[in-house]
Amino acid sequence: MVPMKEAKITASNAGQKIEKFVKKFLPEAPLGFIYKAFRKKDVKVNGHWVKKDHVLQEGDVVRIYVTDAQLQDFQKPRPVEKKPFPYKVAYEDENVLIVDKPKGLLVYGDQKGSRETLGNAVLDYLYYKEEYDPKDSSFTPSPAHRLDRNTSGLVCYGKTDAALKALTDLFKERTEIEKYYLALVVGDVEKDKGRIDIPLKKDPIQGRVFQCPLAQGGKTALTEYSVVKRYGSYTLLRLHLLTGRTHQLRVHLSLLGHPIVGDDKYGDFENNRMVKSLTGNEGQVLHAAELHFGKLDGALSALSGLSIVSSLPSDRQKVIEALTKGRR
Repeated sequence: MVPMKEAKITASNAGQKIEKFVKKFLPEAPLGFIYKAFRKKDVKVNGHWVKKDHVLQEGDVVRIYVTDAQLQDFQKPRPVEKKPFPYKVAYEDENVLIVDKPKGLLVYGDQKGSRETLGNAVLDYLYYKEEYDPKDSSFTPSPAHRLDRNTSGLVCYGKTDAALKALTDLFKERTEIEKYYLALVVGDVEKDKGRIDIPLKKDPIQGRVFQCPLAQGGKTALTEYSVVKRYGSYTLLRLHLLTGRTHQLRVHLSLLGHPIVGDDKYGDFENNRMVKSLTGNEGQVLHAAELHFGKLDGALSALSGLSIVSSLPSDRQKVIEALTKGRR
C-alpha cells in the first residue's frame, strides 16, 4: 500500500492554497519533490486530486503520499555547510545551475532517509557562494527533475523560485527542450535507427513499470534511438527521450530485447553477473548526456538556444573498454 500522511484543515489554516500548505507541512522537502507530487496526483483533498491553486476550507482532509522516512527528512532540517561543489558544474547563471551527477548518488532523499544527496551538495555550494541563505525559509533551490541513483549525467536546478517553476514547466511540456542519453545495451541492435512506441504503466506497490495498453491505463511512452557504435555482443546507443515516464528508457530497451547493461530491475541478470565479475560494475550503464534548449524567455532566457553536453564518465568508459576489448 502506498504510504500516506493525513492532515485536517482547521480554522487557523483555512483559506490558503494547497501548495502553500504542503510547503509548510513539508518545510524541508525540495520544491521539485512537491511539484512532482502534484503532477503525479499524490496530493488529494477529501479524496480528490486537486491543482496547486486549490483553496482549502475548514474541515478539509488533506492526504499526501510520502514515506515515513521522507516525512522525517522533510520535516527535520539538515544543517547546511559552506562547501565548494564536489562534482562537475556543466552550466551556471544567476537563475539556473546544471550539474553532472555521478553514478550512485541520489538526487534527493529516498525511503531510507539518506542525506548524502546531490541536492544537499548543491545547497552547501550555493551557501558557500552566498547565493542561498538557509535561514530564509521562503525558497530552497531544488531540482526540476531527477535521475535514478545509478544513472549519471545532467540535472537542472532552479536557483530562484521563478526559474524552478519555469524549469519544471519546461520538463513537463517538453516543447522547448530535448533530452538525449547514452546507454550500453546487451546484443547487436539490428537497425541503425528506430522508434519505440510502447505505452507504460507503473505499479506503485512493486515499484516496477510494465507494458500496458492505453485502454487499460497505460500512458504514451516514446523513445527514439540511434547506434553510436557496435561492439558485437554490445551496442552503444544514443537515446532521444520524447516522453518522461518512470524508468522509460530501461523498460523500452528491455522490451526491445536489448536491456541496458547492469540494469538490476529490467535487465539480463546473467549478463549483469558476468559484467560485475569482469568489471566490478553495478547499476545500469545509462548517462544523461545532452540537453538542448529552444527559445526561452524570463528566468530561463540565458538558456535560450544553448546545448549542454556531458561526456560519458570515465568509469562508464572503462566498463565499455573491458567488455569490448578486441572489438573496436
